[in-house]
Amino acid sequence: MKKDTIVIGTRSSKLALWQADHVEAKLRERCPELHVVQKRMTTKGDRVLDAPLAKIGGKGLFTKELEQAMLEGEIDIAVHSLKDMPTELPAGLVLAAVTERFDPGDAVVSPRYRKLASLPQGAKVGTSSLRRRAQLLAERPDLEIVSLRGNVNTRLRKLEEGDFDAIILAVAGLRRLGFGDRITEILPREICLPAVGQGALAIEARADDAAALEKIAFLDDEATRTATRAERAFLARVEGGCQVPVGVYAEAAGAALEIEAVIASIDGERLYRKKRAGSAAEAEKIGRALAEDLLDMGGERILQELGLLQK
Repeated sequence: MKKDTIVIGTRSSKLALWQADHVEAKLRERCPELHVVQKRMTTKGDRVLDAPLAKIGGKGLFTKELEQAMLEGEIDIAVHSLKDMPTELPAGLVLAAVTERFDPGDAVVSPRYRKLASLPQGAKVGTSSLRRRAQLLAERPDLEIVSLRGNVNTRLRKLEEGDFDAIILAVAGLRRLGFGDRITEILPREICLPAVGQGALAIEARADDAAALEKIAFLDDEATRTATRAERAFLARVEGGCQVPVGVYAEAAGAALEIEAVIASIDGERLYRKKRAGSAAEAEKIGRALAEDLLDMGGERILQELGLLQK
């Protein structure tokens, strides 16, 4: 690998910068003579903080500006949370590497009540996610779910200021930022399945940039990529807007793959859940088949009611 430069594009939030720093450190460790530069950018998802994600609309709220910069040659690669990436990438770009998955779970942060089951009737819970809202209400229909936007530090501050009885955040994000001690409960997957790709990082690059693709290939984790291929295939079948009330989680072990998913109404009153298993070589096929199962069970009606179902 010759001595040269690679430019990493990243959002400017503390979590995004942690992710970019993590990839940069891995690249430097692998190739000490490589010159690594970061270019920080702001996306629409960062700028619009006074509305729920589902209301802003459009795909790629946290990726579009980075992708445009990549297509224009301003950056060589972009580092994202895989869960923020649309299932369809712009022409000319590829998902070049998916890192080994960190904890995919959702965390309860509630200094006073500690656990979901301990929250009093009508407790106010903050989250920006339709997926979390739907599954939480299926378990606890008495809760008041309130939209909560902003970076991790902002959300934790609002909790400390007494705006909420509890907030729900990704375990991976909290631990990566050094807030693991704030986690009071990790929600069991029986209650809350995660978002597609939650806990994994995605590295996006230009399809024709052989040098960059070669440099980052070592970051790709085969088991995580296989599992998330199934998850993304599931989402591609049901996805309409930037957010859909679905959770999905797959695990690949050797030649085997298991995947579980849920589609729920936003009020949590209707919830359809199922598992499938098969060959890891057929990850996308299994993910799509599970999507069809849940759509047939009643998920299609839910997504149609929300105007989210792809035709």
